[in-house]
Amino acid sequence: MDVAAVRTFVAVVDAGQFQEAAADLSITPQAVSKRVAALEAELGVRLFTRDARGARPTIDGQAFLPHARSLLRAAERAVDSVRPGSRALRVDVIGRRLSLAGLLRGFHSAHPDTALDVVTLFDFDTAIAAVEAGTIDATFRAVTMPGRRLPQGVEAAPVFDEPLYLFTGPGHPFADAPAVAPAQLAGHRVWMPGNLPGTEWAAYYDDLAQAFGITIEAVGPNFGIEHLLDTIAESTTLATFVSEQTPLAWPAGHSLRRIPITDPTPVYPHSLVWHTDNPHPALAALRDHFTAAHPGRPAGGVWTPEWTRQGRF
Repeated sequence: MDVAAVRTFVAVVDAGQFQEAAADLSITPQAVSKRVAALEAELGVRLFTRDARGARPTIDGQAFLPHARSLLRAAERAVDSVRPGSRALRVDVIGRRLSLAGLLRGFHSAHPDTALDVVTLFDFDTAIAAVEAGTIDATFRAVTMPGRRLPQGVEAAPVFDEPLYLFTGPGHPFADAPAVAPAQLAGHRVWMPGNLPGTEWAAYYDDLAQAFGITIEAVGPNFGIEHLLDTIAESTTLATFVSEQTPLAWPAGHSLRRIPITDPTPVYPHSLVWHTDNPHPALAALRDHFTAAHPGRPAGGVWTPEWTRQGRF
């Protein structure tokens, strides 16, 4: 249905005359007549009777009027939803319980008037395709994966290098160590059932394992973080990796240990990815907030895969 014709119909009802409605709409009386005639033809009814006193809605016009007003309100809400600054900024994070979700809450605290729509897309390809298509405004990912490059017009900037920790139960050989080097983990079992082939985090941990001779096992069903914590707490041989700011809570009896990894410290490199043609005004604030807080990657003392450094940043 032609929204302009419906708006013209309502204007005539409110003004009581075609000429006054034309003045209110800044169009000619002839244009008002044409729009009303086209709407009447579409509906198959007469909407007005005209006499010396002006234009009065017919019984069909009276029945149509409340729905016409509702339609115009809906049209206004539809326009407002995509008006610059009105639509929520849609941002993808890998998981709502991971560190980047917490950092995004920090952005929201600093910019409370910016509406956020937080989504969780699964893998690198899905997230980058969504950025390219404009179905999300930005994503946090480790870029670039082996054999992949960002599409034309899609940019990325490093925003957070997150140190990894070894996570063990109280009976593990490293449970009381003040720190552990990656090379010391050779021959020990690290269990990460969420490492699915084809994901950027699996690619990261595969390279970490190869670089330091670590055995990372991804076998077994992934029942979630609670099951992982229960298993690690009871095991004397299994450990896992967790990130520095991953929020974790476990029963006091588990006595789990989070042990720093040093010499070098593996860091998971988070980047913010966006499309250069994206006009959302809050996107610049999001970029500025995260890139300003990134101190730059130190020259030594940390480890990241080669593919995260290949001429991108």
